[in-house]
Amino acid sequence: IEDPSLEKHFKGHRDAITSVDFSLNKKQLASGSMDSCLMIWSMRPQMRAYRFVGHKDAVMCVQFSPSGHLVASGSRDKTVRLWVPNVKGESTVFKAHTATVRSVQFSSDGQSLVTASDDKTVKVWTVHRQKFLFSLSQHINWVRCAKFSPDGRLIASASDDKTIKLWDKTSRECIHSFCEHGGFVNHVDFHPNGTCIAAAGTDNTVKLWDVRMNRLLQHYQVHSAVVNSLSFHPSGNYLITASSDSTLKILDLLEGRLLYTLHGHQGPATCVAFSRTGDFFASGGSDEQVMVWKTNFDAADYGDILKTQKYATNQSEMDCGDPPKKNKIQESARNQHQQEEETSLADTLEHIVGQLDVLTQTVSILEQRLTLTEDKLKECLENQQKLLHSKGN
Repeated sequence: IEDPSLEKHFKGHRDAITSVDFSLNKKQLASGSMDSCLMIWSMRPQMRAYRFVGHKDAVMCVQFSPSGHLVASGSRDKTVRLWVPNVKGESTVFKAHTATVRSVQFSSDGQSLVTASDDKTVKVWTVHRQKFLFSLSQHINWVRCAKFSPDGRLIASASDDKTIKLWDKTSRECIHSFCEHGGFVNHVDFHPNGTCIAAAGTDNTVKLWDVRMNRLLQHYQVHSAVVNSLSFHPSGNYLITASSDSTLKILDLLEGRLLYTLHGHQGPATCVAFSRTGDFFASGGSDEQVMVWKTNFDAADYGDILKTQKYATNQSEMDCGDPPKKNKIQESARNQHQQEEETSLADTLEHIVGQLDVLTQTVSILEQRLTLTEDKLKECLENQQKLLHSKGN
């Protein structure tokens, strides 16, 4: 296993970085900053960056759409903008919040957008019609973050009222509130398989909650200052965190332990995000720098990305908040991981066989069409010959 390595860093912002996100194909990286600008950096060497100007105040959050054709941003100017990430940088403005927009995220199908604001609401929008749909408004303080579950059925929101709320998107009702946080929650995100959420707290902690059983799964006290941001690796086996203690930390969720501590930023590390395939991650800091890192340690997990990784419930051995009982947990995690790998291999093979069936069907249809075309061609040629023959006579 290799250690993560710093690949490149981008300089161009004139104030603290607030948010980073990779496009689907990893050719572009978007960043937002307190300097009111959005930057689109090219991952290819010698390619110029785009600076998008339009927001009248700090850009608090940025995210690429799943297809990579749009970038959404939220700002202290109370608006959300949708940008086309090319030279022109055209954008449309969404207005419905009455205070700073702190968080913006696309649903995994790219059809909806969820935003969180200091006006204490979470709002959902349609992307294509660019219309406001509805508000979720039970928080009693600023809402720092809101995220869709991978299947789009739930929304998790984190607020300065010290709660994380789970909402049913269809009924628009709050189905649970997690209230156990010592401080505010800066950032919340769903595990790739949707069974749990991770929360970054101002009490320096990172907590993982099961959203089916509504209980605490893991509790990490690895940072010495506020945790500002976090991101799950697509395999679901790792979590990366960014903190005001200036470090990034990588947690191994199956083993329940700290794997790496990365020192790159001078001053607070404000944001972090894995690429869609997990082979890179980007971080931003108060030092106005955007850094791109090569993951390296996850080579063994690429197979897992083919499937939706089942979350190892190695936590059954844990009481809320207790440190993991190491050996039992590791043992059950390993056994479960082994079983999962075996079933995942079977699933992958099944998937490949299915794909081959589809290909065989497609080829046979093409063959049939070819035969038909050949027959028609033959017929045409025969008719032509007949015509020529009759003309000659």
